[in-house]
Amino acid sequence: MSSSVRHGSSRGQAWFCTTGLPSDVVFEVDDMTFHLHKFPLMSKSRKIHRILSEQEEQRPRRRRRQMRSSSDGGGDGAAEIEIEEAEEEEEAEPEQEQVRTGEGDGQPYSIAFPDFPGGPGTFEAAAKFCYGVRVELTAWNVAPLRCAAEYLEMTEDHAEDNLAARAEAYLEQTVLRHPGDATKALKSCEELLPLAEELGIVSRCVDAIAARSSAASRSWFDDLAVLGLRMYKRMMAAMAARDDVRAEARESCLVSYARGTIPGLSRSMRRRLASAPLSSEVEQKELLEAVVASLPADTCSGRVVTAKFLFALLRTAQILHASDAARAALERKAATQLQQATLEDVLILSYSSAAETLYDVDCVQRIVRYFLAEEELGGGEASSSAAIEEEEAVAAEVVARPSAMVMVQVGKLVDSYLAEVASDANLKPAKFCELALSLPDHARIYDDGVYRAVDIYLKAHPRLTAEERDRVVGVVDCRKLTVEACTHAAQNERLPLRAVLQVLFFEQLQLRRAITGTLLASSAGGPPRASTSEAVAWRGATALAQESQVLRLDMDSVASRVQELERECSSMRRAIKKIDGRGGTRSPGGRSADGGGD
Repeated sequence: MSSSVRHGSSRGQAWFCTTGLPSDVVFEVDDMTFHLHKFPLMSKSRKIHRILSEQEEQRPRRRRRQMRSSSDGGGDGAAEIEIEEAEEEEEAEPEQEQVRTGEGDGQPYSIAFPDFPGGPGTFEAAAKFCYGVRVELTAWNVAPLRCAAEYLEMTEDHAEDNLAARAEAYLEQTVLRHPGDATKALKSCEELLPLAEELGIVSRCVDAIAARSSAASRSWFDDLAVLGLRMYKRMMAAMAARDDVRAEARESCLVSYARGTIPGLSRSMRRRLASAPLSSEVEQKELLEAVVASLPADTCSGRVVTAKFLFALLRTAQILHASDAARAALERKAATQLQQATLEDVLILSYSSAAETLYDVDCVQRIVRYFLAEEELGGGEASSSAAIEEEEAVAAEVVARPSAMVMVQVGKLVDSYLAEVASDANLKPAKFCELALSLPDHARIYDDGVYRAVDIYLKAHPRLTAEERDRVVGVVDCRKLTVEACTHAAQNERLPLRAVLQVLFFEQLQLRRAITGTLLASSAGGPPRASTSEAVAWRGATALAQESQVLRLDMDSVASRVQELERECSSMRRAIKKIDGRGGTRSPGGRSADGGGD
């Protein structure tokens, strides 16, 4: 029979097995009917065999009842006998409600399976197996077929080499040996509960993923996006409970799942698996908070859970209005890798209705605060123990200390962020200054970056009061400006006069030191030849002395410009006083105050 069986065809919601013989049993699975033959199915399924055997025994009794009813003329006695026999049959056969027999021998049996595991597709594959058709097992269908075999009782006790044994062998020998296949099987179990749980398929898949995650290649991590939140949490819990799972493997699972299930994670993380369902905003929020809860308790390695990924999560958390606890946890995690972040990472838009600025400056300020607190615990003592007496010693100290290098990187990032947000007209001076002054002095070798941010802020906020302008400019340490920055600041008309004079003073002081060093080297008879470093230093001092002549000319030009501005200001004051004096001697009618004419 198996050689003549074809795969059948679908006619609307009906499936027919075209063997050339009329079907004698019809199965109803959800909205699909299957017109099949009882003997192939009875040979493999104990459940179908039992149901049909019992119905075959009931058909003669039903015919006898009908004959007695017709011979008695349909009296009340016959009806009572039929009802009593029917009640006895229902008590003896609990599966009677699934079977509807025909009225005569020529009518096919009809059996309904309303809760069949895996639905019509899985039943079709199980039916083909009963007919002897080769059914290809895959990671996606092995769990449904194993549950179907259990439901239909297609075990070795009923027939050799049955579906249950085939599915178990494929599950153990193929699927559970690779975490990617185990992930697909685990996904299929989500629609097979609680039967898949009772058969141990779920626990075996979870254990297989956790046990083999470290040894397997990273290509299977993308398959995690198909899992629902419940299975994902269970898998991550199993991985965390094992000592042989590397932290990098757990982080890879976390990152891959987040990228595959949260569509709005970031501008550069738009790819999604075709098999992953589109989640609603509420589901995305729940997924994100679950991912945040799965982050390692200690500091992440930085190779997988990168600063870009953490800031992308934080940006998405703001969009989805995640819980305060989730956002605070992300801010603290992001602070541990702030030195690896880029300007694009920290430019997080404000999504709060109460926010006044375009970017969430408060969020960045909290992250900087967390970073500084972490630095104090991790190595802040080493950074603050040595007192720096000379400006040149700062650079040497920074190179020698890794923690100081991290601080300098964060300082450059904060200065770049300040320059980016400085043009926001709604950014208050107090908030700008608070973020600029939050870093310690050794976070900036030079103050050129923060000076650039101040210059942009002054240009974008021309209506600042004199007090606010002085406060904004006060975040810059004029002693730490480079020659180029000093030259620009000396000619910057947006700076208060006091700040310009400070710049000129410290610039002149630097030049004096450089010239003094050059003269001392010249009096010693030329550049020292004791060592290469000393020769390089002498040549640098000579070049600086040459530059000082040009800078002195610039200084004279700036000084003359300041004097010219002071003279113009005095002239304007005198002109204003004259105008006020003339206006005060006339009445509104145009006559003088003493009543005289012109």
